[in-house]
Amino acid sequence: MHGEYKVPGGKLVVVDLEVEDGLLHDVTVAGDFFLEPDEAILAINGALEGAPASTDTASLASRITAALPESTVMLGLTPEGVGIAVRRALARATGWRDYDWQLVHAEPQAPALHMALDEVLTAEVAAGRRPPTLRVWEWASPAVVIGSFQSLRNEVDPEGVSRHGMTVVRRVSGGGAMFVEPMSTITYSLSVPESLVSGLSFADSYAFLDEWVLGALGDMGIKAWYQPLNDIATDAGKIAGAAQKRMIGPDGGPGAVLHHVTMSYDIDAEKMLEVLRIGKEKMSDKGTRSAKKRVDPLRRQTGLTREQVIENMIASFGARYGLTTGEVTAEEMTRAQDLVRTKFATEEWTARVP
Repeated sequence: MHGEYKVPGGKLVVVDLEVEDGLLHDVTVAGDFFLEPDEAILAINGALEGAPASTDTASLASRITAALPESTVMLGLTPEGVGIAVRRALARATGWRDYDWQLVHAEPQAPALHMALDEVLTAEVAAGRRPPTLRVWEWASPAVVIGSFQSLRNEVDPEGVSRHGMTVVRRVSGGGAMFVEPMSTITYSLSVPESLVSGLSFADSYAFLDEWVLGALGDMGIKAWYQPLNDIATDAGKIAGAAQKRMIGPDGGPGAVLHHVTMSYDIDAEKMLEVLRIGKEKMSDKGTRSAKKRVDPLRRQTGLTREQVIENMIASFGARYGLTTGEVTAEEMTRAQDLVRTKFATEEWTARVP
């Protein structure tokens, strides 16, 4: 069995192993990390040898930590990262380059249709009828997108929404509210097979699926990092937030994961505060007194146009994993439009948590 995991902000960890009588056997850990002294790698392999195949990530990490020489120095490597790589090997997880990725970047769509397309395309990936897909959104109108479990009245100011001509929609994933203006926001979705994140906890899967965009931002001169649980940040502040939804496959089989991210290119903080109700508790949680300081625009940090940022992101993804241009099929669009009528544009769905 073979498992790979890139430690967030660190290096690649590769684990090869066998399982005999329910125990790990012939475990070999490798990668492009730095480790001193040399015998520390033997200690890691030895700590994993004979461990029950059911051992969770935290317990595997504990075994490794206990076995390491006192003088051990790890750079780009953590015991937890090795544990995750082991779990991914046991789960027979796939890698980014195991797939033929498809790009969908179409004309601007209405907010409710974007919600529906996320559900339909991810369901198609789960069913095996669509390859893993990177979909870059274009917005036809300004919107407030609230998380699946958020209270409508607690998150949205109806007077502000009306005054600024915003549409309010609810997405299928959890997380917080998004303030969207068509030329001020960059939004994308990843619809991926569940096997890509096998062996990862929900929290670890966020960092794993955000890794490519951190690299893309780095190529544009922005040093960004994943900030648990679902933010992407720089020294200047938060620039993006992610959310996920897991979908079960046909007949309860392996499914797919929807991972979507909204990035602020040039946010109007004053207008955002007139539309969203951002409570004191959320501000205290983020360690800041003003929502205006919470979201830092990409325009100022890159000096690039929104279109150039998107083009660079797409090129970066393609260089890493390969990417062919595709489109939403007629059948997928019909299903999405049906979902708009029956779900995403209805008061019943939008106000399901009043």
